[in-house]
Amino acid sequence: MFVIPGFFPHRIVVAATLLGFLLCAGVAMAQRQRSNDEDTPLFADFKGVRIGMSAEEARKKLGNPKDKSDELDLYVFNDSQALQIYYDKAKTVTAISIDFMDGGADAPPAKTVVGSEPDARPDGSSYKMVRYPKAGYWVSYSKTAGNSPTITITMQRIEH
Repeated sequence: MFVIPGFFPHRIVVAATLLGFLLCAGVAMAQRQRSNDEDTPLFADFKGVRIGMSAEEARKKLGNPKDKSDELDLYVFNDSQALQIYYDKAKTVTAISIDFMDGGADAPPAKTVVGSEPDARPDGSSYKMVRYPKAGYWVSYSKTAGNSPTITITMQRIEH
């Protein structure tokens, strides 16, 4: 056997074992994150209103809508946010759509809504949608083109 002075084979075993452990831990963490991303929406409510909530609960959280019906409530906040809440026949929330106007200054970053930047389009607009089958709805982030874009975040129940 060829021996290099100061070189101990057991150090290789220790180093290889440590490297293997770190790689396995990294893979497990990546799998956990991927699973979490698919199961748990990053953006789950707006001002406390969630998909599946009753119309009564939603109205209690948001106050009186600007326009109200059995199918849809429209709210406007500070002339820079428009919120639409859609209801089914059982009067539960099936969709929530929020428009952030005036350049979207008040909009949350796309990464906190859909996990990454939306896909850019040639005209300067962008869009991304993420489905959460276990949660029962999808979330999208859309930005219009132009100098003062509107950002729209939508959550909608997945129909089966």
